[in-house]
Amino acid sequence: MRGAEHARARELLLACGIAYAAAYVAANDVVAAAMYDGYSRMDQAVSELSALTAPPRTFLTAMLPVFTVLMVSFGAGVWWSASGGRALRLTAMALVAFGITGVAWLPFPMTARDDIAAATGPMSANDVGHLVLSGVTASLIVAMCAAGAAHFGLGFRLYTAATVVVVLVFAGVLTGLESAKLPSGDPTPLLGFYERLGIGAWLVWLTVLAVALMRQSVAAPGEASSHRHA
Repeated sequence: MRGAEHARARELLLACGIAYAAAYVAANDVVAAAMYDGYSRMDQAVSELSALTAPPRTFLTAMLPVFTVLMVSFGAGVWWSASGGRALRLTAMALVAFGITGVAWLPFPMTARDDIAAATGPMSANDVGHLVLSGVTASLIVAMCAAGAAHFGLGFRLYTAATVVVVLVFAGVLTGLESAKLPSGDPTPLLGFYERLGIGAWLVWLTVLAVALMRQSVAAPGEASSHRHA
């Protein structure tokens, strides 16, 4: 493959990271949320859009292969950009693992909030699996951020650290505290806001990573090397 074609192919794969972020927001907060009458983006979890009996579940299930292909392709582009660098290879592995494990969500959808509140027995198997996958997802996000930050200079590392804090505090701690109210049927004000703020910070990080690697790919070898150690 000629150099220009090689560069275009790699940039196309990297662009899949940007496409993933855009597709995630469009599919969930634009299309799926519009399909769910009475759904509150501010007060309800993203997972409620694909919960058992949720109207958008079929649509989001159909979107899952799209998300998987985009994320795995982005991971391939990051691996291609690594040029033997361990940090980016670890980032790529986390991205690919994230994309592949997305399929595992299919048998473990969240139970609709009204059914959670009405249940009298122990937590259902699908909800247990959903919580486990949430933990796996959070671990992969932290791993890809940590590894990706190691490839760049201090500025990107500080930005990544701030991103991880936002993800853990808002999509982790605050979302978890609000979600704990579901079994009792209590309102969950700002649950959706907290979760979306955390997820959004990560999606922006993916986009910034993709753009940074695209810029690096068109830099001269000497410039790319100096950027890596800036």
